[in-house]
Formats: sequence, C-alpha cells, structure tokens
Amino acid sequence: MNEREHLPVATGPYPPTEEMLAVPVSKEEQERGKAELRAAWKTPEGWRYFSAVNNTEVGVWYCLTAFAFMLIAGLLALAIRVQLAFPDNTFLDADRFNQFFTMHGSAMMFLFAVPMFEAISILLLPAFCGARDMPFPRLSAFGYWCFLIGGCFVLGSLIFDAGPKAGWFMYPPLATKEEGIGPDVWLLGLSFIEVASIAAAVELIVGSLKCRPPGMRVNIMPLYAWYVMVVGGMILFAFPPLIAGDFLFELERSFDWPFFDPTRGGDPVLWQHLFWIFGHPEVYIVFLPSIAIAAMIVPTVAQRPIVGYSWIVLSAVGTGFLSFGLWVHHMFTTGLPQLSLGFFSAASEAVVIPTGIQLFAFVATLMVGRVKMSLPMLWIAGALAIFVAGGLTGVMLAIVPFNWQVHDTYFIVAHLHYTLFGGMVFPVIAGVYYFYPFFRKKLLSETLGRWAFWLIFTGFNVTFLPMHLTGLRGMPRRIFTYPESAGWGTLNMISTVGAFVIAAGFAVFVYDLLRSKKNQPQIPRNPWGAGTLEFSHDVPDEAWGVRSIPHVTSRYPLWEQDKIVERMDAGRYYLPDAPDHQRETIVTSVIDAKPVYVQRVTGPAWITLWAAGFTGGAFIFPTFHMYAPAIVCGAFAIVCVLYWLWTATARPPKDQMRDVGLGLRLPTYASGPDSVGWWAVWITMLGDATAYASLVFGFFFYWTARPDFPPEGAAHPTGLWVACAAAALFLTWALTVTAREVNRRGGVALARGALLVAMAAAAGGAASLAASVTALDPTTHVYPAIMWALMVWVVVHVGAGVIMLGYCLAGSLFGKLTSLYDADLQNVTLFWHFLVLEALVTATVLGLVPGWLA
Repeated sequence: MNEREHLPVATGPYPPTEEMLAVPVSKEEQERGKAELRAAWKTPEGWRYFSAVNNTEVGVWYCLTAFAFMLIAGLLALAIRVQLAFPDNTFLDADRFNQFFTMHGSAMMFLFAVPMFEAISILLLPAFCGARDMPFPRLSAFGYWCFLIGGCFVLGSLIFDAGPKAGWFMYPPLATKEEGIGPDVWLLGLSFIEVASIAAAVELIVGSLKCRPPGMRVNIMPLYAWYVMVVGGMILFAFPPLIAGDFLFELERSFDWPFFDPTRGGDPVLWQHLFWIFGHPEVYIVFLPSIAIAAMIVPTVAQRPIVGYSWIVLSAVGTGFLSFGLWVHHMFTTGLPQLSLGFFSAASEAVVIPTGIQLFAFVATLMVGRVKMSLPMLWIAGALAIFVAGGLTGVMLAIVPFNWQVHDTYFIVAHLHYTLFGGMVFPVIAGVYYFYPFFRKKLLSETLGRWAFWLIFTGFNVTFLPMHLTGLRGMPRRIFTYPESAGWGTLNMISTVGAFVIAAGFAVFVYDLLRSKKNQPQIPRNPWGAGTLEFSHDVPDEAWGVRSIPHVTSRYPLWEQDKIVERMDAGRYYLPDAPDHQRETIVTSVIDAKPVYVQRVTGPAWITLWAAGFTGGAFIFPTFHMYAPAIVCGAFAIVCVLYWLWTATARPPKDQMRDVGLGLRLPTYASGPDSVGWWAVWITMLGDATAYASLVFGFFFYWTARPDFPPEGAAHPTGLWVACAAAALFLTWALTVTAREVNRRGGVALARGALLVAMAAAAGGAASLAASVTALDPTTHVYPAIMWALMVWVVVHVGAGVIMLGYCLAGSLFGKLTSLYDADLQNVTLFWHFLVLEALVTATVLGLVPGWLA
C-alpha cells in the first residue's frame, strides 16, 4: 500500500476572518501559553549559555565579534597611518607594514563587512518576518563558531610575525612564491570563514523564502528581507569562484601544481579573474545590506510608507545582477582586448542607474513625509553624502584612460573607502542606534551619538579627501615609506591626523555601546514609531520572539493592521503555546506565504561547537603541512555533523498534525520542495556548482590564453577509465532516483538494495576517475594539473555522496526514514542531481575535449 496517499494536509479555515481574530482569549489560556513558550525557549544559563542557538543570542555574538575584528583592523590602519605620516619614517619596517596592510584589508572585507551583514540579519530577520527563529538555528551557531575560530587564527598570525604580506588580493606569483606560512594562513583561514559565510547565506535565503508569517506575500514583505535574498544570492555566486581559486592556489602552494606559474603553462591572470569575480560583487554585497538598513529607517523617520517599493526591489535585483559584470573594472591595466575594456567600462557605468533609483526613492520618501532628524537618520544622511561622493569617483574610474592613470595610486584608496565607509560603516552604525532598543530594550545616548557622528564624519573626510590629491600626485598604494622630495608629506600628515579623529569618534561610540544602562528607565515598546514587525517584540524581552505568529496583509502592519500587536500579545494568532515544550515555527509557501507545516526547530546543543572546532582543525592543520591531524579532524567533523543531523533533523514526528490556533491544523513533517531542508540543499548546490564552473572556466581560460595548452606530446586521461567513471556515476544517480521512487511506493527492501548498490557504483566511479589521470604528472605543466584538479573535486564530492547514501540506508534500517517520512532521501537525491551533471561535464572535459583541442 502506498502510505503517501494518506499524507496529512492543512485543514481548517484560512485566512482568518476579523470575527475569528476578535474572539477573546482568557487570561488563564494566555498565561498557560506564555509558560509553555517560556519553558520551550528558555536560554541556557551559566556555562551552558554558550550552547545556545537562538538567533537573538547567536546574532548578538556574531555582531560583537565582527565589530571587535573591525576595531582590530582599525588599529592596524592607525599604525599604517603613523608610518606614512612622515617621509622616510621607521615606525614600521617593510615586512611588518606589508603584514599590517594585508591584514587590514582582509579583516575589513572578510571578518567585518560580510559577517556583519549576516550577523545583523540573523538577529533581525525573524523579527521582521514574525518568525520564532531561523529555520536552522544550529547552522547559525555552527557558522558563528567557524567565524570566531577562523578569525582568531587569521588575525593571530600577526602576533607571531607570520601574517600574509602580499595584499588582501594575494596576487600570484608574489603570493605563491612567498616564504613562510603567511599565504597559507590567508588561504585556508579565510576559506574556512567563507564556509561560514555561505552557511549563513543559505540560512538567510531559506528564512526569507519559507519562514515568513502567513499572508506575507513576496510583494508585501519588508524591504530588508528582499535585500537579504538578493545579497544571499550574490554570496552564493560570488564566494564560490574565490573558493575555487583558493583550491587551485593551495594545490600550487602545497604540491607544486603550476596553475599560476607561466614557466609551466600557468597564468597568474586566472587568479585575478577568479578573485575579482568575487571582489567586485563583494562591494555590493557590502553596500546593499546597508541600503536595507536605510530602507527600514527612512520610512520610520518620514512616518509614511516607502516611495517606490517595487522600483526599489527591482533596482536591488538589478544592482546584484549587474555587479557580476564589473570584475574586469579592476583589470583594465592587465592588457585585455579593447572590446573587453569597452564592455566592462559600459557595465561599470550602467550599475549607477539601479543604485541611483534606490537613493532617489529614499529622498522622495523623506520629501513627502514629516521628517524628524533623529540620531539614526543623522547617520543615514552622512552615509548618503559620503557614498554619493564615492560613487562619483567610481564613475571616473569606469573610464578606461583615467583608470590607467590612477590605477594602484592613493586615488583608488580614497575611492574605496568613500564607497565602503559611506556604503557600509555609517549605515551599520545607524542601524545599531535604531535597532538597539530591539535587542537590548535600552536606548543609546543622543548626546554621545552626535559626538561620535561628527568626530567620525569629520575625521573621515580629513583622512580620505586629501588622498584623492595624493594619488593624482602619483603616490602608489602599498609602499611603506617615501622620500621627502616626493612632496607627499603634508597630505599624508593631514590624513594621519584625520585617522586619529576617526578613532576618537569610535572610542565615543564604543563607550556608549558598552557602558552600563541599568539605571535607564524602561523604554517604550516601539520608541521610533516604526511600522514593521520587529518592534512588536515584548518589552522586557522574552526569548520566544513573537508571542504569537501574526497573519500579515500589509507592508507596514503596525501602522495599517488594527490591533495587531494587542492580538499578538493575547495569543490570538498562530502558535500561541507549546504544549510539548518544543521550539516551533510555521513554514509557509514561497510566493503567497500560505501555511504549509509546523517545523520543530532545534534547541541548545554543544555539537555545533564541536563540529566547528573539528572543521577548523581540518583547515588549520594543513597550514603547517600537518596533514594527518587534518584528516583526523575532518573525519571527526563528519561524525559530529552526522550525529547532529541524525538526532535533530527530519525525525518522524510523534503527532502528524498540530493545532496552531484559529481553527487551523498543520502537518508536523514535510519533504521535498515543501520542506526547508530541500531548499537548503538546492541553494547550497547552486553555490557548489558555481565553484565547479569556475574550475571548468579555468580549463578553457588556459586553452584560450596559452598557446602551449595542451603541450605538444602531452599525455591525456585514459578514455576507457573516464567512460567507466561516467557510466558508474550515472548509474549511481539512476539508482538513487529509483530508491526514492520505490521507497515512496512502499518498496522499502528494494529501496535499501538500490542504495547499497548505488554506494558501490559511486565508489567504483570515483576509483575509475582517479585511475584515468594516474599517467599524468600534475607538477610538470598546467594541463595535467587542471585535469587532476577536476578529478579531485569530483572524487571528494562523490565521497560526500557515498556518505549521504549510507546515511539514508541507515535511516531506513533504523526507522528514521520511511516511505512516508523520506525528507533525507529527497534531499540526497537532489544532491545527486547536481553531482551527476558535474561528473558528466568532468568526463567530457577529461575524455573528449583533449581530442577536440588536438
């Protein structure tokens, strides 16, 4: 019998009527529901506090850690400015200066800019969306611990005089030939942090798509959620090329495979392509979240809905799309064809249009509203002024002849900081002042906030405005000193004084942020008069987030839906209780936000910290060429993740249905596209496929850029082994799909057999693929090296696929996976859909393309 014919579905009235919402809830029911929720969402105490996974705790840790890393990077910048204050200064020697400027840029971009966006989003997104938590709280915690371990490792290298010194862009061959472990610290440490960034991006995208409150269609969800989805998608497509580049870079560093060595067919320009495919979208990955903060502050300050909501959404999507066509903007001086220069110059100009639309919409909202210059709005105004100035110099740099003149001068330094400081730092500080009452139920000082603003705003312009002239006078970037005869001394001294004024402003801000506020009177619940859901939270705070999950029908429900907060507090909406003391949230459909099922989210656990620690060991030990401990750590990390998944995800529920309130009953389990897990796998594999496509891009780049690719008389992969690998991996995919289908129809024994045979076929396919390149020596030329790299990539993924198949088989044997509850098998099948495509493309490149090239 096919049990799936009896799958539970949502029953009961939806959407709720006004009469249903008006039905009173007794005081006894309200107190009972509060007590159950309080027990379910209780934050651990004492030393167990660090096992918490609530977004409200992890988000605060994330924000404070990213801010601490920014302050460290700021201290490095002060040391750099002291060194450059005078000609022929000896405050820092050349080696230490190179470490400091490399780590300053790396920390600001990898340890502050992107992590701070993800930290703020983890903290705020559930509140904006009226959800109890993120869909995968333990994934958020895992990402945070990875970020903390990786950041401490990378910055800690400076203490031992072992930091990287080739710049935050790590151009080869300088970086590949550098002595010591500095480049490995950068490559492996930051790759570890990139894993955390992608994990957070997956979490945030799924949260925006599937964890909105009932009724919140995509065309009425907060602009912040739109920006989260756009930026999360950009991270998925921007970070993987850098990961692919890191993969090739570390293979060259560790095993002497010559991907960037021109003497053996390599090309360092490939690194520039892979890096800047990440690097220029990174600017907009940093900028758009800050615009998202402005998009929430501006309507509140104006006390009216945002003007041009749809135009802003389209512009945000357009900015994200166009940003991927700008990477050659950084490579105008590398000798590219004139046609390429013209195309990318035009794209660099075009991105101004959607960016400008967003800024004009904000100005229009302020013009038609009743504006009061609150402290958050002061910081937003400063951000707009500085960012517009940076945008104007960006238009100048998009013009190729001008770019040739100022490339690698301090004009670029000034432009970069005007863009990033105005586009990121000022809006983030505005967000801290605006959202501080949300997560700490206190207000920051108006007086200290204005002091901090004017010190930072003035100091910033004193520091970086003269750098435009310093650059036009010819001062190169990344030099640790200069002769007095160059005539740059006065301008550099002015910039150094300004840097210390900025530091004074941040000192005021940090003092205000950290000072005790216990004597401050209780603040009102919504001190700014905002219209979005984040200020519907209880004051004082409760760990459960919203008291009951509302039905939302407008973009500004606190302004436009009568009595919504009162009804949320009274438990008149959804999930007003937790009878089993389990943490729950409602999962809704992607477009219309119709209730689909109730998801039980995971609670406090140490396993995320253990998994992050072992994953860190797998990345950090290879830095010191300690490969055996790295393999052991990798194995333990896999064990931790499997235990985490086995004990906390996709468990068959005790009750198939859950009464969520207002007469609505929802299933407690979902698989396939209905489930958040399926979407997480889909999104993760899009990123993985992007990284793989970057490796394939590398192959064809060498083919078009190098006349000796492949070299004359080169050995090629063995066609028979390649064909066997393709056949075996295709068979694995077919058996996995078969196992899913027959399991759904009740053929449990047949499904188990298919999974077992699929594991054997996958192992055989991986072995065949490895055997196909054994005759090639990857150290002799880039041609065999890129063949080996493609093989290694696919074989590692096949190994992960075998573990997944084994996990499903074990789940079937021990009752975790049944014909009715098959989310694990659905997700693994989706993984194999992507992997079989990568395997077949690899087989084509290894087995057929060499013949075409000949």
